[in-house]
Amino acid sequence: MYQRVKEYIQRYHMLEKEDKVVTGVSGGADSICLLFMLIELQKELGFSIVAVHVHHGLREGTADADADYVQKVCREQGVDLRIFREDVKKYAKENKLTLEEAGRNIRRIRFGQVLEESGGTKIALAHHQNDNAETLIWNLCRGCGLKGMGGIAPVDGVYVRPLLCLKRKEIESYLAERGISYCTDETNLEDDYTRNRIRSHVIPYLEEQINQQTVEHMADTMEQMRKLGEFVEQETRRHARQCIRYVHGNQAILNAEAYGKAPEALQAYMIHEMLCQIAGRRKDIESAHVRAVMELIEKQVGRRVDLPYHMQARRCYEGIVLSKTTDVDTIEDISAEEPATFRIFERQSDIVIFPKKTYTKWFDYDIIKNTVKIRHRAPGDYLTIDKNGDTQKLKQYFVNEKIPREERDQVWLVADGSEIMWIVGYRQNQKYQVTEHTRRIMEIHFHGGKKDGREH
Repeated sequence: MYQRVKEYIQRYHMLEKEDKVVTGVSGGADSICLLFMLIELQKELGFSIVAVHVHHGLREGTADADADYVQKVCREQGVDLRIFREDVKKYAKENKLTLEEAGRNIRRIRFGQVLEESGGTKIALAHHQNDNAETLIWNLCRGCGLKGMGGIAPVDGVYVRPLLCLKRKEIESYLAERGISYCTDETNLEDDYTRNRIRSHVIPYLEEQINQQTVEHMADTMEQMRKLGEFVEQETRRHARQCIRYVHGNQAILNAEAYGKAPEALQAYMIHEMLCQIAGRRKDIESAHVRAVMELIEKQVGRRVDLPYHMQARRCYEGIVLSKTTDVDTIEDISAEEPATFRIFERQSDIVIFPKKTYTKWFDYDIIKNTVKIRHRAPGDYLTIDKNGDTQKLKQYFVNEKIPREERDQVWLVADGSEIMWIVGYRQNQKYQVTEHTRRIMEIHFHGGKKDGREH
């Protein structure tokens, strides 16, 4: 089994020698198996490990025992451990979430915190094939697209799932053969949660009455669907660039003529992506909302439809205007050739990892004073260079960076009046960076065949 996990990790390039892996350890069979598997892999691959245990404050007595057990195992194995004690019930009530959702959010917040504080590079989670099968069934029952049919991905950003190649029974056998004990969360045996009912009743029935290899076949199908989903996403983005233009992040215009020429199979995906971009999130953007916008395209100019997150779509002469503002009639005319896309969204409490991509940056939206412009340099341009508020003329920055004079007029700039927020390909203004006090974030993605912020 060790060899299977090792090959699975190598297949998806999950872990490398230089990685520092933050792994969640609840004390249950899955997470304990993952911990011991990582310890064994560490000897061969050379990465380092830090464990995180989150006490949810829900199961009196047994939760304390779980924390004590995890602490004992990590001490015996010489693994660094961080323990967090949380009030999940309070968090769920304050954020109007189920206990399951609240627990998941808090765990992700803490994992991200430890990743940042420890200089970690990956977060390892203990999902396995049965978890994935449960997810697929649940997604299908609620209604989903290709992404939902792909289940849980082996790699998702910094998150890696080395045990997705194993069934639950294999994990339990691995622990039994080595005499490794683990904790049992009694709430997993109750039928209060939908996922528990799928785990306890649906999958056993399918394996006993339909096919013993149900879980494996589902895993194979989900892998195929993920590959297909990646292709569809690529094609969706390609066609969307011809159909949709974004206006300062909180508005978008869908060109009906170009949309009609796009493959019918991709049209719903393009609208869904447009809705998510303007909403600033994906949760609760459903197929019913996509259908409402698609139907609006067939109606007369002036018709409107209300959508989640204070969005409204309106039929205009060009096609559809989608806006998150109260006045959807006011759309500033921006050239479709503008080399960047924008979106504005609320900063969620669980956002701890910011994008580190060269051509995608986040800015504190609420401190921007003017209409953001994408342009080249102009007289009087300057930027803030440190936390003390010290500024520097753009011209001096170009000199210090030894950017050739003949190239300076080609460098793209993101500007708030005369203050430069971002010298694309070079530096982001210190003043506009996202902090713990940020309420709304403007994301700017620069695209279109540029190198080092210059036109080629």
